[in-house]
Amino acid sequence: MVERNPALNVLAHLVMIVGVLIVAFPIYLAFVASTHTAPEIMQAPMPLWPGHNFWASYEAALRGSGRISATPPVARMMWVSLVVTMIITVGKISISLLSAFAVVYFRFPLRNLCFWLIFITLMLPVEVRIGPTYQVVADLGMINTYAGMSVPLIASATATFLFRQFFLTVPDELVEAARIDGAGPMRFFKDILVPLSATSIAALFVIQFIYGWNQYLWPLIAATSEDMYPVVVGIKQMIGAGESPVDWNVVMATAVLAMLPPAVVVVLMQKWFVKGLVDTEK
Repeated sequence: MVERNPALNVLAHLVMIVGVLIVAFPIYLAFVASTHTAPEIMQAPMPLWPGHNFWASYEAALRGSGRISATPPVARMMWVSLVVTMIITVGKISISLLSAFAVVYFRFPLRNLCFWLIFITLMLPVEVRIGPTYQVVADLGMINTYAGMSVPLIASATATFLFRQFFLTVPDELVEAARIDGAGPMRFFKDILVPLSATSIAALFVIQFIYGWNQYLWPLIAATSEDMYPVVVGIKQMIGAGESPVDWNVVMATAVLAMLPPAVVVVLMQKWFVKGLVDTEK
């Protein structure tokens, strides 16, 4: 049995507190900047305490009423981000469940080769194949659409691998019992495998939601009009370039709003997320 050392406990807590402060300080600065006016933010040194411009900054961000006229309201950008993220998340989980189910429970020639071909796609992220992917999406007429911004990102070798490893641990007795009861493949999948995979699905939902929400490069190319910008791309467009004035308080308010949906998902699904990563009970 390992004895607890009070000094080491204090040191561990100090290290964790310092780590949290380092991670949280930029977020705090963004929030503080969103509560001041643009001239106040440009002062040196920048204020480190919240100001009195909170409601005005967030109202300007949500309504798109700042000096920046090249981007739509943040409410519209967050809606685009939510739709694209949900398509990516649900699509990745659904396709990965079905592909892992096929690889594990169906006997067909070159089954293992098919799995490893799926796994090899980890070395080909969208950034590597962005040229041909854009050409295919353009030929299909999906540029500047929700499908064009989400479908090329749906396939997930990582999720397929995780579900495959989980399915391999399911007892064979369950398969035999389902076969004796007359359950077909899809009924076995729907009534047994999916409920057993609930915690894994929840953990992957959190990971894939954050992945989809933070996408920047592909939406930047696939979206050609301002009303189809997701919020991550919209923040970059709001900053602009050159000597044009920037409403930094509105930009920071937009950044704070953009962080809220992933944070809410993580907080609400934290228990399921941790359980899905560490639970070994079947």
